[in-house]
Amino acid sequence: MENIAAQLKRGISRQFSTGSHSLRRSLSRQFTRQSSLDPRRANLRFSFGRQSSLDPIRRRTGSPSQEDAQLSVPENLDSTMQLLFMACRGDTNGLHDLLNDGIDVNSIDLDGRTALHIAACEGHVDVVKLLLSRRANIDARDRWGSTAAADAKYYGNTEVYNILRARGAKVPKSRKTPMAVANPREVPEYELNPQELQVRKSDGITKGTYQVAKWNGTKVAVKILDKDSSSDPESINAFKHELTLLEKVRHPNVVQFVGAVTQNMPMMIILEYHPKGDLGSYLQRKGRPSPSKALRFALDIARGMNYLHECKPDPIIHCDLKPKNILLDNGGHLKVAGFGLVRLSTISPDKAKLAQAGGNIDPSNLYVAPEVYKDQIFDRSVDAYSFGLILYEMIEGVQPFHPKSPEEAVKLMCLEGNRPQFKSKSKSYPPDLKELVEECWDPEPVVRPTFSEIIVRLDRIVSNCSKQGWWKDTFKLPWK
Repeated sequence: MENIAAQLKRGISRQFSTGSHSLRRSLSRQFTRQSSLDPRRANLRFSFGRQSSLDPIRRRTGSPSQEDAQLSVPENLDSTMQLLFMACRGDTNGLHDLLNDGIDVNSIDLDGRTALHIAACEGHVDVVKLLLSRRANIDARDRWGSTAAADAKYYGNTEVYNILRARGAKVPKSRKTPMAVANPREVPEYELNPQELQVRKSDGITKGTYQVAKWNGTKVAVKILDKDSSSDPESINAFKHELTLLEKVRHPNVVQFVGAVTQNMPMMIILEYHPKGDLGSYLQRKGRPSPSKALRFALDIARGMNYLHECKPDPIIHCDLKPKNILLDNGGHLKVAGFGLVRLSTISPDKAKLAQAGGNIDPSNLYVAPEVYKDQIFDRSVDAYSFGLILYEMIEGVQPFHPKSPEEAVKLMCLEGNRPQFKSKSKSYPPDLKELVEECWDPEPVVRPTFSEIIVRLDRIVSNCSKQGWWKDTFKLPWK
């Protein structure tokens, strides 16, 4: 076993490395678990003895070494960490003193474990009795949903287990998920405790879409893999694919991943929630945005898409870019969402094809590129095509070929090669913007600009508009 003093030093360093200077100076404060919207923390956790509940890796057996026996509680531990440390060491007297000083018996570490969890793992009978006498929460669950009784049972600490069961402790039933890990050390950092999620049952939520929920009091968007889908290999693969992509992206113009539930049923993906809805709803509600706002929106989309296309080692091709998959945040900026929903087969580093003929492509999606619609091999330029149509809609205030149905419009564009006409007066927008739209939706993928080029051209359009007096009353805010 790694030297415990070294573990403590490393753990304390990690727990307070992101805190303020005043927090570092005030280590006597009680530690409370940190919650962060960034799930990609370092894999190292602060641990006491066993890394986590139900950790199958046993510590060495036999009597402790002289060094371990003489190890005292480090002076720089805050009170909660001292409580958990003493529970691990079986120091009943030290625990008694701490609890008498008013320390909360149910204090938790980063993984949601209490002193009772740790004592149950280690088999310290006297410690367990003391904690129970001080009203320790007998059914507290850690981040994996495990209780002290479940820990005691797993490690074969029969006496502790019987004590807890006699007090009415419940042992949660384990329901293995398709993504369950054999070793709790392998539980991903993004894993959330489903007990912290409150999902409302609401009408109108279609299968596989996101709905509003609350995570520790904060509104989030949650997609739930229902019971039927959990036994469907294709649904599981789609869930894993979306989760893999969401986990690795982080950009101001890309929807933020909060976490997931993969070790409990039902499995869920949790994203940040945007109460202002999507761009499609915005355009329906507000109509055509001002030219300056259309340009700002276009830059937001282009920056988010450029980030996805430049992801290493492989670019993320959205393949379903449309107003409904672009969310509006409270600051009035757009965030790209919905990527990872279309399964692709990689042909080469730059080429892909739908994993299944038709894939998840909606035949009424008029923003889909001709290559995708015809089930041909394509590259990331399909997203530039979709972007061109979205920019057209913002300029004109109506969908392409309105009032024709989306099904008719997509056939006109993808099968017959037609493109919608610009009806707005030419003085409403600079010619450069029209040229950019026409290049984006060009039938030849090689003609379509990359998003890095689109950003440069949009920035140039904004700059020229300011210099030449185009919409001069609207260009008062910084664009970058």
